[in-house]
Amino acid sequence: MFSLSTYRAALLVLSFSTSFSLHAQQADPADVESIDAIIAAVYDTISGDAGEARDWNRWHTLFVADASLSAVVPGPEGFTRNITNPTDYAQNSGPMLEQNGFHEYEIHRAVERFGQIAHVFSTYGSKRSANDEEPFARGINSFQLMHDGTRWWVVSIYWQSESDSNPIPARYGG
Repeated sequence: MFSLSTYRAALLVLSFSTSFSLHAQQADPADVESIDAIIAAVYDTISGDAGEARDWNRWHTLFVADASLSAVVPGPEGFTRNITNPTDYAQNSGPMLEQNGFHEYEIHRAVERFGQIAHVFSTYGSKRSANDEEPFARGINSFQLMHDGTRWWVVSIYWQSESDSNPIPARYGG
């Protein structure tokens, strides 16, 4: 008879192997060989000047099949979490990014890693054009990453923008 922990482990392995196999053939190995590479690939894929198409096929190869993208946003009764997935993000935000121009770049990074998982706090700046002197927004992207023994995957990105009442702390590059 299997123990509960053995059963749970088997289910997790099955679900991860199913998720990973969906995009593994398409990823550029240089995009997923390290934490540095996959973070850079995410920022590079969403960034570009107005009128510049994004490579959404590349974007999809960075994420597990059931990945989530979540923003913390103010609501009528406090803050809420807007949740989407990489496909919906590309469909809903992609046209705006391409029409208006959007460059997101890393200012600072803090990484915590244990075995095959990593948590990355990536402080970002956002500009409309690569030539803009100052960002129009800053915040922190919280990346959850997993290494499957071959490559890195984005499991989730959870972010919050900086505000006057919520400045980026010095330890995260603020």
